[in-house]
Amino acid sequence: MSIFKAYDIRGVVPDELGPDDAYRIGRATARFLSAPRLVIGCDARTHSPELKKELLRGVTDEGVGVLDLGLAATPMLYFAVERSGAGGGIMLTASHNPPQYNGFKICREHAIPVGEASGLREIERLCGERAAAPAASHAGAIEALDVREPYALHALSVGEARPGLRVAIDCGNGMAAVGLEPVLAHLPLEVERLYFEPDGRFPNHPADPLHVENLRDVIEAVRRTGAAFGVAFDGDADRAIFVDEHGQPVPSDLMTGLLARSQLRRFPGGRVLYDLRSSWATSEEVEAAGGVAEICRVGHSFVKAAMREKDAVFAGELSGHFYFRFTDSLVADDGIAAFVALLDVLGREGKPLSELVAPLRRYHTSGEVSRRVRDPQAVIDAVAAEHRDAREISRMDGLLVRYDDWWFNLRPSNTEPLLRLVVEARSQARMERERDDLLARMDAAAA
Repeated sequence: MSIFKAYDIRGVVPDELGPDDAYRIGRATARFLSAPRLVIGCDARTHSPELKKELLRGVTDEGVGVLDLGLAATPMLYFAVERSGAGGGIMLTASHNPPQYNGFKICREHAIPVGEASGLREIERLCGERAAAPAASHAGAIEALDVREPYALHALSVGEARPGLRVAIDCGNGMAAVGLEPVLAHLPLEVERLYFEPDGRFPNHPADPLHVENLRDVIEAVRRTGAAFGVAFDGDADRAIFVDEHGQPVPSDLMTGLLARSQLRRFPGGRVLYDLRSSWATSEEVEAAGGVAEICRVGHSFVKAAMREKDAVFAGELSGHFYFRFTDSLVADDGIAAFVALLDVLGREGKPLSELVAPLRRYHTSGEVSRRVRDPQAVIDAVAAEHRDAREISRMDGLLVRYDDWWFNLRPSNTEPLLRLVVEARSQARMERERDDLLARMDAAAA
């Protein structure tokens, strides 16, 4: 299986991804971006130092200079690319994947993502071509770059309220603490810190907060300390999952509706995007706050492109990615900024998180359920034919079908061989009936 995925490069070290690959990727990326300087950061996985050494050698062998962030969260790299005026960046990380994985996230100027449809396949092609090419006559220079304090001010810019709360934060031994600690220094918070030490072995639990079992520690900490809320970050801190003061996880589509209130104070009447798996409540909350709600495809490269195209001010995905318009030219997903935005909402509204979220829980959802099937497209086409008389049908991303009292989305994963289903209805009974019927169809087509 190729290490070149839909949004990034990722594989098991050393079986799928090794130092030679890192060198080739460095050369190919530098060639593709054709910029004088690139920003490079890395996470704390045990193999990151060796891979980074070869990545740097590859970039500089193309005559391209490097601004080296050292250990960094992915949102810090996005900020550094914009602040430095660099022509792009490479983040060495496998995000939430287990410790045996590593990978690369690549962006252009202004942190515009490079994905499968925007250059990643060309970089894959160039890997073979550039590996054997002569190195540039003058190697690019490497310069250390520390953006921790300016990044903190950047993340804090998304919200103004600074409530004095007790909070529980689980960094999962990932990279969140590197960017978060300077932010916390500016906030009047009492913090229960969990696993702030970067450790690419992830000794306490996987750094994937989408799985509820990985939220157990932050839930326990919220309940034990009486915290106003808890937050858990993924391995590179571009995603965040929140739990309320009772330790109840808050679905990220509802958080999108809630955080939109903060961002629509910054940009009154602005456009807010939500991914097509999101609850009806999400768009309703955006509109109630005076914003314009618009649906979009799943996936960070698609969301960012849509935000730029439509001049959107904020966006959110069910996966815990929250996207901010930091400046006219910088749109980026940032879990730490989402934490700041929630503080702004709580400080302004003066109510517990559970009380703010309760009215948004007005519909009944299945959450995202996945099945491995032999032919995902055949299942989608067959289900589409059965629902051809629905009020609304969209092929924007898989299949979205909407009726007056329920809807569903069926879409193939962009990163795994899975078919994913979300069902929502006005009643629990209707949701369960339609969910079970669709799952039965998926199970019948199981791989």
